Amino acid sequence: CGMGKYLTEFVGTFFLVLTVGCTGVAAGPGVIAPIAIGSVLMVMIYAGGHVSGGHYNPAVTLGAFLRGACPAADVAPYMASQIVGALAAAVVTLYLRDAGAASVLQPAIGPAFVAELLFTFALVLVVLNTATTKKTAGNSYFGLAIGFTVLVGAFAVGDISGGAFNPAVAIGASAMGLLPWPLIWMYLGAELVGGALAAVVFKAMNGAEA
Repeated sequence: CGMGKYLTEFVGTFFLVLTVGCTGVAAGPGVIAPIAIGSVLMVMIYAGGHVSGGHYNPAVTLGAFLRGACPAADVAPYMASQIVGALAAAVVTLYLRDAGAASVLQPAIGPAFVAELLFTFALVLVVLNTATTKKTAGNSYFGLAIGFTVLVGAFAVGDISGGAFNPAVAIGASAMGLLPWPLIWMYLGAELVGGALAAVVFKAMNGAEA
């Protein structure tokens, strides 16, 4: 049912952003945060993929919609569920962790835009190719592939952009003081463009099936 899908998107995004917040505030630089964030995304996709598709990311929802794998009627409720889940996670993180301990990343806009666009593109392309095609239907690796794309991106460009690759994560991280609110437009723009481009490239790669 519709509510089950939206609840699944809320819960998955909540735990993704809670993990971003708790590891981002406490763990600092190093390997812990990217591994934890990629892992929680993986397990939440396995937990909810059969219910909602396991998007947990407005850029993924946009890409899936443009690819024809998400009904138009679900786009706004999915995105709303994801953003509300992210904000709820921000509130819980600020209760669990001392928000004052967080340092706000001050990224250079150009490099951060390119980093967010490229790895959101990679993330959505992996989602579309592992979770929405007939040729890969029923595979057992889609959650691992998607989670590890975020892990790779966080290692590769986390110090450049913060490694959000997800408008809900960007909003949640800004609410927690990890990313700067005045640059939220840059994150949302780069990530949604990346998601849309992934749908275009997916169609070119997959031809008739797309």
